[in-house]
Amino acid sequence: MVDSPKRLVSRITRDTLALVLAGGRGSRLRQLTDWRAKPAVPFGGKFRIIDFPLSNCANSGIRRMGVLTQYKAHSLIKHVQLAWGGNHVARGEFVELLPAQQRMNDQSWYSGTADAVYQNIDILRSHDSEYTLILAGDHIYKMDYGPMIAFHVEKGADLTVGCIHVPVEEAGAFGVMGIVEGGRVDSFVEKPDNPPTLPHAPDQSLASMGIYVFRTDFLFEQLILDADDPDSEHDFGKNVIPRLIEDHNVYAYPFCEPGAENHSYWRDVGTIDAYWAANLELIGVEPELNLYDTEWPIWTYQEQLPPAKFVFDEDGRRGMAIDSMVSGGCIISGAIVRHSLLFSNVVVRDQAYVEDSVILPNVEVGEGAEVRRAVIDKGCVIPSGMQIGVDLAADRERFEVSPNGVVLVTPQMLGQRLHMVR
Repeated sequence: MVDSPKRLVSRITRDTLALVLAGGRGSRLRQLTDWRAKPAVPFGGKFRIIDFPLSNCANSGIRRMGVLTQYKAHSLIKHVQLAWGGNHVARGEFVELLPAQQRMNDQSWYSGTADAVYQNIDILRSHDSEYTLILAGDHIYKMDYGPMIAFHVEKGADLTVGCIHVPVEEAGAFGVMGIVEGGRVDSFVEKPDNPPTLPHAPDQSLASMGIYVFRTDFLFEQLILDADDPDSEHDFGKNVIPRLIEDHNVYAYPFCEPGAENHSYWRDVGTIDAYWAANLELIGVEPELNLYDTEWPIWTYQEQLPPAKFVFDEDGRRGMAIDSMVSGGCIISGAIVRHSLLFSNVVVRDQAYVEDSVILPNVEVGEGAEVRRAVIDKGCVIPSGMQIGVDLAADRERFEVSPNGVVLVTPQMLGQRLHMVR
């Protein structure tokens, strides 16, 4: 009996192990990643970036996941344990943490994305999966991976790469592909200075999303070959994929958000400007990323908190938030918040004003303070009367100011004690 398409997807997702590469710092986020890995950065009021690929796996029916960690991973590990540690091991479902360690030789750190997987090859063999899905852990998007894996099977592909169209001026930050009819990849260049464009869209390039599907036994063969190559940097984009294109079947799979027909939501929130903009997009009446989608929930962990509270209702002293998202535990006390996103346990005190800003958890904005176009890191205490985002020249002397004029403030910049567990 031949499987129906739906049954085929269900079967192959059960036979798939997902590996989330979550070891990167994300240095373009500047001081926001001084004490945490990029996948651990808070996003969207209550989530961490890592929650999006892991939720995609769970919603796609992939319930065996490994998270490969490296750079300042404590807060990431703690979050994954709290948010994702309740999977049903008895049913073969798990989220396994795979930190960098001295497993294969005396080298303790992962030297590249391919090496990160190779160093855990003994653990991966024990899971006996038919397919391996490799994911970047630092992008914000919704994606059903089932159809992509089915595409891989139907094409008889050795490797399938998830891809998305990006403006050519942004393509230099990605691996860029060329394809022939049928979707087969005939070229791949990692972070090129002059990205190749699409023949039918000269202002667009086809970029890798850092999503790869392999047949597991083939993946192991290629990892061993790469590990034995003294000239390799042991990276999928720089070494493994370009080599496979020459002699194997490598296909590009176009990304499409579940339920989307004409557009897809995918964000690389790798800069302060991009991070700020992606968070504030969520405030819109009908944002491209719908966090209220009950058909495709984003799972996370958040401590039990009281509801947000808005206090005082007097002329000149009215606690209110307009065109904003406000999380649990927040108190807006005789202050005004406009077009901003507040994470949990934020206190905005009397006469303070917050606009166009992203305020991470456990921040206190003092009386009469003014915060505009800013990202305020976790745990900051903004002194009473301080102005942020009003005079960028003054801000550059004490804070980080992005190319587009977004001000990043961390506790260290304020001379306040850093929270070692972030």
